[in-house]
Amino acid sequence: MSLPPGFLDELRTRTSLSQVVGRKVLWDMRKSNQGKGDWWAPCPFHQEKTASFHVDDRKGFYYCFGCHAKGDALSFVRETENVGFMEAVEILAREAGMQMPERDPRAREKADRNAQLAEVMEQAVRHFRMQLATAAAGPARDYLGRRGLDAAAQERWEVGFAPRARQGLYTHLTGKGVDPALVIDAGLAAKPDDGGAPYDRFRDRIVFPIRDARGRCIAFGGRAMEGNPGPKYLNSPDTPLFDKGRTLFNHGPAREAAGKGQPVIVAEGYMDVIALVQAGFGGAVAPLGTAITEHQLDMLWRVAAEPVVALDGDAAGIRAAMRLIDLALPKLEAGRSLRFCLMPPGQDPDDVIRGGGAPAMAALLDRAEPLVALLWRRETEGRVFDSPERKAALDKALREAIRKIPDPSLRRHYGDEVNRLRWELFRPRRAEAPGRGRGGRGVRAPEGPTPAARGSLLASSGLSEDALREAVVLAVLIRQPGHLDRFLGQLEGMSFATPGHEVLRLSLLSASDGADAAALEGHIRATAGPEALENLFASSHLAVVPALQPGADPELAELCVAEELAKLSARRGLEAELAEAVQDLGDLADEGITWRLGQAAEARNRAEKSQVEDKAEYDIGPNGARLRRAERTAFSSLLDEIDFGRGGRKSRRPDAEKDVKNSG
Repeated sequence: MSLPPGFLDELRTRTSLSQVVGRKVLWDMRKSNQGKGDWWAPCPFHQEKTASFHVDDRKGFYYCFGCHAKGDALSFVRETENVGFMEAVEILAREAGMQMPERDPRAREKADRNAQLAEVMEQAVRHFRMQLATAAAGPARDYLGRRGLDAAAQERWEVGFAPRARQGLYTHLTGKGVDPALVIDAGLAAKPDDGGAPYDRFRDRIVFPIRDARGRCIAFGGRAMEGNPGPKYLNSPDTPLFDKGRTLFNHGPAREAAGKGQPVIVAEGYMDVIALVQAGFGGAVAPLGTAITEHQLDMLWRVAAEPVVALDGDAAGIRAAMRLIDLALPKLEAGRSLRFCLMPPGQDPDDVIRGGGAPAMAALLDRAEPLVALLWRRETEGRVFDSPERKAALDKALREAIRKIPDPSLRRHYGDEVNRLRWELFRPRRAEAPGRGRGGRGVRAPEGPTPAARGSLLASSGLSEDALREAVVLAVLIRQPGHLDRFLGQLEGMSFATPGHEVLRLSLLSASDGADAAALEGHIRATAGPEALENLFASSHLAVVPALQPGADPELAELCVAEELAKLSARRGLEAELAEAVQDLGDLADEGITWRLGQAAEARNRAEKSQVEDKAEYDIGPNGARLRRAERTAFSSLLDEIDFGRGGRKSRRPDAEKDVKNSG
């Protein structure tokens, strides 16, 4: 519907912004100047105690000096009531006494017809409610009681009962003068194919009204009683009022709850929604008899940036979640995604709440997974990747899925996360038992290093190149914590690939400022466990690190940490750049790919050079012994010379062996 020119200007002129805002805030009268239309209050959009929210009634604008929210009366209603633009216009027009513009004659005729259908639906709600109090509805009341719906809950959800009679509702409505065609068009009755008398669609069922976002009853959902030969759950057919692919059960109340900060939870059916709302999760909604549609997904994102999809823990629930991934990927953008909360096997949200109450459901919601985690699960769960072809097929499937994301930045972040998960899946693991799969995926663990690799530093330590560098960084910072403050920013900005190293990194980040070596080790033992330190310093390769020798120069330690962190960052940046380039093979010209790969290689080469100016020598002990620059970098050079692709070592420069011996 389009608005005529000048309508919005007239609406703004008639609307007092201070009156609209005043329904939501408490004015600070000491700071406000009512005569000048200058109003101040604590901001309704963020928590604060001081009055930083300013309303200029003469200009019709508001602004918060704290969270920088700004706008006019329309935007204020949209944000606080969580409604769309036209709904906000209707709200303000009604308050201002303005008549909304007339639609064209056909649209008006359709609106009048829909208003008649809506009134018929309300009469049906009242009829079903009365039937629930009859003797015939005794089993229905017993069932509702077992499901935890007491009288107050039944009133809240307007639960009713449809008796077994073939024409109970039809006879009731037509007896009150309702046109039979309206009863049929509303989806309450149906005509048989043989041309006989219409019959009620809902018979011998507990009935739940389905209301749209404006609160109108547009359909019903019916739960069959025991012995009913029909389907367990039955919804109204599509009608002029009801399009099940464009409707969400509990949409209006959930929108209000989301506007107050509650999460939006998408369940499978209305019984789950009722259980969630009764447990305090007011933002619960459900599709009606179909998988989530594209339109419903847009409706969800208009209410919340990251709805949580809480599906049943059975095969059907898993399949529904997997299908939703492909629907959502082309529509993702920064700040708009989904999280998935899969229930325990064989349970739905109602089962979880009845078994463990709201805390049990809240715990599951807190562990909801991001969409990328479910994408990875879909492509890897239950599969074996024991050949290059199977690994390549996995790469292709993931690449095709990620390519659906239109936002280049978001697509790159998805690629980074998938690369991390892929590395976790395929990296060698020493501790796995024979025949066990990596990450539970059914992949056989390697039986041991090849003969060509047995003499390498990696094979002797059992660690990857990145893990060796991580160990050096951690060990030096633990032994010389005076340098920790300088490298906190870099440590916060990266994660370590080895789980044990990641635990130590997090422990270092939580250490007190200025802690000495003894205090730092005590903190690490308390937060990461004593075995974490023991495992770290049990690594034999640390013995060749000059910065860890007795009496090592603090400046040397600082240079060592800077160099290893720089190489870690450069290596991972290169991997991410290469992965992104490979993903774009289908979209970029060969020259573009060549240039990007060249740039990435040059960046790594630059970063892997020493990050400091050359120094001729350093003191490392009280005896005045000198350590040459070649000795300082001997350990890093040793790592750089290893050919990881072939599993063995390349020939090292002639003086590398001597440098390592001298540094030891």
